[in-house]
Amino acid sequence: MSNPVIQVENIGKMYRIGQVQGEYVDETLLSDVVIKTLTAPIRRLRNPDQFNALQEEFWALRNISFEVNQGEVVGMIGPNGAGKSTMLKILSRITQPTEGRAIIRGRVGSLLEVGTGFHQELTGRENVYMNGAILGMNKAEIDRKFDEIIDFSGVEQFIDTPVKRYSSGMHVRLAFAVAAHLDPEVMLVDEVLAVGDVAFQRKCLGKMGEVAQSGRTVILVSHQMEAILSLCPRTIWLDNGRIRSEGPSEEVVREYLAAMHEARTQTDIADRADRKGTGTVRFTDFRVQNEGGQVVGAIPTGDTVDFVLSYVAPDGPVVDASVWFWLRDPFTGRRLITCWSYLTGQDFMELPDKGELICRVPNFPLAPGQYSVDLTIRVERDTADKLLDAAKIDVVPGDFFGTGRKLKTVGDFVLVHDWRLNT
Repeated sequence: MSNPVIQVENIGKMYRIGQVQGEYVDETLLSDVVIKTLTAPIRRLRNPDQFNALQEEFWALRNISFEVNQGEVVGMIGPNGAGKSTMLKILSRITQPTEGRAIIRGRVGSLLEVGTGFHQELTGRENVYMNGAILGMNKAEIDRKFDEIIDFSGVEQFIDTPVKRYSSGMHVRLAFAVAAHLDPEVMLVDEVLAVGDVAFQRKCLGKMGEVAQSGRTVILVSHQMEAILSLCPRTIWLDNGRIRSEGPSEEVVREYLAAMHEARTQTDIADRADRKGTGTVRFTDFRVQNEGGQVVGAIPTGDTVDFVLSYVAPDGPVVDASVWFWLRDPFTGRRLITCWSYLTGQDFMELPDKGELICRVPNFPLAPGQYSVDLTIRVERDTADKLLDAAKIDVVPGDFFGTGRKLKTVGDFVLVHDWRLNT
């Protein structure tokens, strides 16, 4: 059996951060290390008692081991601060591990900080050649791919304009186009699908799909679960600098989203100060349950789910209440679905002082992705409580049609339909 393309063996990365005479010191930066070393004798003489200030050791990664084989596309997920970017920087040789080792066999292309190497005084054309060289391309490769890079970026009209005159969006487009058209054997990609506008994000996702199907080895870090599920058969979940789970993407993502849901306590909604309304009724929690009553962190497309809205009425029972929520596209803010008791003729003539309002949605129709939730309750035609972006829900591929075939990305919605042949 051939050796893995990427071998990570007991990697650990420690940062030492402390306070010396009220001055921040990060010993991972070369400039701080040099200044600290040169000025240490003087500072020790001037302040012998304060010199030995408390320094904290922070382990960004600890005991990380995994392997990636040729042609594998592996996702890496986790909350902010979990160590994902640090892991990719170690694999890219940008920083060295404190312990352990990482072995990579093959030419590496890294999309860690899109735009690194761009010079503001140079034109877009000049930056393409310079940035391509920094990322490992020779002139012949850049010449061959130049038209494709410019076409992908959409800035051909301004290619001979200094990039200091580019908008931030144009800068990002050109930088990603250069980086995405590399032909490395190994690609390390850190959250580049979150840049630019919605249309360009989708374009980036399509390009990453081509890369994933080309047989190259890829590690993709992303907070977009739709991208992970679409591109990566296997996923690693990092949490507090350690591997919490590793395996098939659908299982790991489902586990991760469930954990994120559990981390949202009831006080998140109950204590929100940005609500609007009279306050005669207040939402205290929002959760999603399956048909068995179990709380779920993600909804498989096509499943029957219950949306549970917990509430309190501080001044006692109320009468003539209607409740609704919207599911919105978090990128555009566009409302996709409205569930409103008034429309179904199921308003509540009387609500006790606390309880749960449950909305059941059979055959859930939204395609995989993440959506925002807005909540509203009205009492006697007055808004009692309104919370925008009260929660997030994640939708994952599901067997919508009961055929054993789980859809991935097919648009925003899935429709019940069938086919027949007419001859």
